[in-house]
Amino acid sequence: MNKLKICLVSLTVSPDTADGEAKVIRALFEYLKNQGHSVKLITGMWNVNLNNPDIIQLNLTRRRFLWIFQFNYKVTKYLKNSKFDIIHANSVKAALPIILANKRRFICTIHDFTPFETKLTAIPFEKILTKFVSKKATYLITVSNFVKDKFDSFLPKVDKERIITIYNGIDAKFRPYPEEAKRLKEKLEITGPIILYIGRIAPYKGIEHIISAYKITKEVIPNLNLVIGGTPDFLMKEKYEEWKKRYQDVFFMGYIEENELPIYYSMADIFITYSSSSEGFGLTPLEAIACGTPVICSDLKVFREVLQDKVIFVPVKNPELLSKKIQSLIKNDTLSVNLIKNAQSLLNKYNWSTSGSELVDLYNKYLLE
Repeated sequence: MNKLKICLVSLTVSPDTADGEAKVIRALFEYLKNQGHSVKLITGMWNVNLNNPDIIQLNLTRRRFLWIFQFNYKVTKYLKNSKFDIIHANSVKAALPIILANKRRFICTIHDFTPFETKLTAIPFEKILTKFVSKKATYLITVSNFVKDKFDSFLPKVDKERIITIYNGIDAKFRPYPEEAKRLKEKLEITGPIILYIGRIAPYKGIEHIISAYKITKEVIPNLNLVIGGTPDFLMKEKYEEWKKRYQDVFFMGYIEENELPIYYSMADIFITYSSSSEGFGLTPLEAIACGTPVICSDLKVFREVLQDKVIFVPVKNPELLSKKIQSLIKNDTLSVNLIKNAQSLLNKYNWSTSGSELVDLYNKYLLE
């Protein structure tokens, strides 16, 4: 196998941040390094200095929009002064400085079509950028066939031969931690069953409906607990603070360290993800399954593709039905055990060795053209 000189560009990387894109790029970075390739990862510094010489964390001013100009300028400057066999962007925003550096060939991963499906801002910058990058990229990687098929709706002129699906994987650290989970539950002074959400606090994530379902269920199961992990985006900061004041019985944990995530999953009796739109894969439900926790999620097409029939699906924006499914799982241990047992087959399908190998195959194909 030829050893490649690779540059990965990503706005975030785990464990500096805990979003799905950050986890994906860190896992691929580690795989490529372990295979003997020379890899540099250029990213921003948001929370933690990783002290890794091959991960270049750029100091950015953390103000809305200002960091964008700094990120583009610094990455562009770095790329102009460097030479790589492969340049791979982990989002369309990460691809912009590659184009500005006049790199005519590059690969870009598109994780979802959120800018097309959810109105995050009045300025359609990301929609325009997605169209622009999709025309410029040599190859586009999607993390599910669901996302690949979205090109037919939003960008039908993009050549499908240039779009390759490579599924995400699950890190080996996600496994049951029963003793650590017990200690965490004692530390938080929680008694009774736990439903858990971990992820972005964003408008389309359905968290308000999860809270509503929790309140309904608590009337039937009084000792029920709801734990919510994650930080709000700029659209949700005020709403998040309002929730914290209004729902005093909900455990709002904020940012959860990457190494603590498997313990939180292990502590929960049910993991819920209830997005109403704009999901590209669904990493958190797989992580929960790997930790031995049954999953309830919204009935989105992408979740059907990735999770198959191994979880309980509930139509979006229906807290009453969501509550019924929560009750059925908590009251029926056999159902819960069977759900997890049947879901274990998913763990063999989604692993970083397979994903990384497929990525390297694409890199080699790219170099031969």
